[in-house]
Amino acid sequence: MVNSPSAADPAAALVRRTIAGVSVAELAQAHGTPLYVYDAATIRRRCRDLARWDTVRFAQKACSNIAVLDLVRREGVLVDAVSAGEIHRALAAGYPAATPRGTADDLPPAHPIVYTADIFDRESLEVVVRHGIHVNCGSSDMLEQLSARMPGAEVTLRVNPGFGHGPSQKTNTGGEGSKHGIWHADVPDALRRAEWSGLAVTGLHMHIGSGTDLAHLAEVAGALERVAEEIGRSLTTISAGGGLPVPYRPGEVHADLGGYFDLWDATRRRLEARFGHRLRLELEPGRYLTAEAGFLVTEIRAVKRQGSRTYLLVDAGFNTLARPVMYGAYHPMSLCPCDPLVAEGPAPRSTEVAVGGPLCESGDIFTQTDGGFVATRPLPEAAVGDLLVIEVAGAYGFVMASNYNSKPLPAEVLVDGGYGRLVRRRQSVGDLVSGETV
Repeated sequence: MVNSPSAADPAAALVRRTIAGVSVAELAQAHGTPLYVYDAATIRRRCRDLARWDTVRFAQKACSNIAVLDLVRREGVLVDAVSAGEIHRALAAGYPAATPRGTADDLPPAHPIVYTADIFDRESLEVVVRHGIHVNCGSSDMLEQLSARMPGAEVTLRVNPGFGHGPSQKTNTGGEGSKHGIWHADVPDALRRAEWSGLAVTGLHMHIGSGTDLAHLAEVAGALERVAEEIGRSLTTISAGGGLPVPYRPGEVHADLGGYFDLWDATRRRLEARFGHRLRLELEPGRYLTAEAGFLVTEIRAVKRQGSRTYLLVDAGFNTLARPVMYGAYHPMSLCPCDPLVAEGPAPRSTEVAVGGPLCESGDIFTQTDGGFVATRPLPEAAVGDLLVIEVAGAYGFVMASNYNSKPLPAEVLVDGGYGRLVRRRQSVGDLVSGETV
């Protein structure tokens, strides 16, 4: 993951000079910092990891730049949208709104775009109706609101199985502590409301949390099978949801994707035998497709001592990458020295540092644990002007960025075939006030 690490010198493993073959320093010089950089080859590889599934549907809320959406679309990946804006992004990236009429392999057709939410805000409902977008309903009220505008539509039900899991309660999407999905015991009532409204329930979806472990994800298969039997033969598609974990910390590994697919394929086959027709099996990854492909490049602007602790202060803050302050999330980090002699020579010795940003907030720390406690990280000795690279930042990075402290949004670059292409220009201070009046 890092360029030419040396087992004998731990500091060498913390130095990064290139991203996908392109110089980090040159990217920063050309596009400024902070800067998000995505490796197209890694995204393609992760898409192809999941080729056994009938449908891979990207949860674009993880990384919704239209260049990334276009890339996964070209890999045959379909898309999930949670807002009118995400539907617009999908269309701009080349996804058709209309569902194809049939497939060559006798599987039910897959919907190019699915709107997934627990409510319809008024704008989303208008966009869904205008484009005929398939809807994954997370509340029974959505059924009646949709039927009033699209009588006879087919829908998917998102069901909360009564349990959830994840590394943070904030990313847990199942159980009583979650607002998401139709409660499993309320499915019969939802089916009655759909029937009375003239809607056909053709899909079933469950998702219990983001970044959870495979053992808990596997529990969803049994819960979905039980609910599918309640719904019956109208089902044509079942979705395992998302939440596939990726390694952030040293020693973490990828999930057993083959075993996970086999478990869900067996569930699908049992339901096909019961219903007497084929079922499409979907997976809805977000972070799995883009997290490891993303890097946040930021410049060190101050090195300071606070008692016994050394802080590196960079020009990115939690307005740029919110995961550490929101979840105590861990991201690997590496250093790109700006001094050519240091950059080309052996790695500087490492030292323990805390890394923080420029915001007027004590919580603006990238090396913190859940609960806001400041931690340290071993990094090569750094100087002002060196570049810090925050890694595995391609999911829930730019998409959660804000203008807090009136900071402009960063630029985004997609690296493909040894060339870095600007796919979003840096926001200007003029952009910050362009919609405001005195």
